[in-house]
Amino acid sequence: MTGLLAAVCRVHALLPDRGNGVTGIDKRPVTTAVRVSKYGLFADVQASREHHGGVDQAVYAYAEEDAAFFARELGRDVPPGLFGENVTTRGVDVTGAVIGERWRVGEQLLLEATAPRTPCGTFERRMGLTGWQDRFREHGAPGAYFRVVRAGVIRQGDAIEVVERPEHGITIGGWFQRQDPDDAAALLDADAAGVVRLHEHLRELAERSLRIAARA
Repeated sequence: MTGLLAAVCRVHALLPDRGNGVTGIDKRPVTTAVRVSKYGLFADVQASREHHGGVDQAVYAYAEEDAAFFARELGRDVPPGLFGENVTTRGVDVTGAVIGERWRVGEQLLLEATAPRTPCGTFERRMGLTGWQDRFREHGAPGAYFRVVRAGVIRQGDAIEVVERPEHGITIGGWFQRQDPDDAAALLDADAAGVVRLHEHLRELAERSLRIAARA
């Protein structure tokens, strides 16, 4: 499967965010080449690495096709970076990416899908729409976080190639919508077998899903 980078985005300005100090959600496209390493894009800012960054959430990808859906629904432009994404993709299935799936972007960069994005109050304030978090969840296309397996330089128009896909089959969109106990078990088994390395928060959610199912 191949697609391309419709846009590469990094922080334009830090914005005040009620109760959280500042946020780096204001991303804008850049046309120059950008190096991507362990913590994400060079010259980008992750104001809260605990919730919106760190090595397991170094790069956030959102599909141009899903942005177009919201543009129609909202009757407004949804330009690259509005949702806080670092890369806007075209022609590659972000929602259908399997957790642990690897993408080669450009000539060198290797990314690994780790978890869906969870909409938060910062995102809702960014959009200025009451109830936005629920509306975003209902569409079921959260975008995906990636860790950087191999650093590299990327630019708008680079190819995206899916080069590896784990057999457990649990997708970014499927986990975002259901967090099913069977899916949780499959993810934890894959992690224990060394097939994938689960994002710590996702592992906690998977373990919680199994505990709830065991009490039912």
